[in-house]
Amino acid sequence: MKVLITGFDPFGGESINPAWEAVNSMQDMIDGIEVVKLQIPTVFKKSAEKLFHGIEEYKPDVVMCIGQAGGRYDVSVERVAINMDDGRIPDNEGYQPIDTPVYEDGENAYFATLPIKGIVEEIKAANIPASVSNTAGTYVCNHIMYSLLYYISKKNLNIKGGFIHVPYITQQVVDKKNMPYMEVATITKALECAVKALKKYEVDVKVSGGKEF
Repeated sequence: MKVLITGFDPFGGESINPAWEAVNSMQDMIDGIEVVKLQIPTVFKKSAEKLFHGIEEYKPDVVMCIGQAGGRYDVSVERVAINMDDGRIPDNEGYQPIDTPVYEDGENAYFATLPIKGIVEEIKAANIPASVSNTAGTYVCNHIMYSLLYYISKKNLNIKGGFIHVPYITQQVVDKKNMPYMEVATITKALECAVKALKKYEVDVKVSGGKEF
């Protein structure tokens, strides 16, 4: 099995992005699974173009995209991506779409095809906080998750795909009072657990992952 894992470059005035720092620190082989790492820009459209090129080049069996969710305290495995770009801030090239479909011919939403609850269980078994998330936002993280699943659907590819959000890391919260964070080594371990779960859970587990809000 080959897994393509992407992480974004820094954005929003940050000098570092925990997603790429953790992805770049991952082992290249995990339980016999080959891990290919790809940094993508925090830019609408260009991020998807680079991802598509990566899929064509590496021909992975699974694609997991990783992004920063400052303010969340746990590793959040996303359930769904919606067909909407609505930037709270401009991307790294100054583009700020508002109420714009990701793809005009796409579905209203696409669901992750990863074993999302199995991934959560595997991460929690390593004593790392994790949960299923039901919103990937409307920024470039949702954009890349939606684009990935759209691409897989339109090309009729036999690839599983999804997205994981990770918290800030220590360096980012020095001036952010009471902001949750994780050590980059902990996030890296969580992502390696997610890769292990791909082999362990060919069919996702039936456990509660719902939330009241």
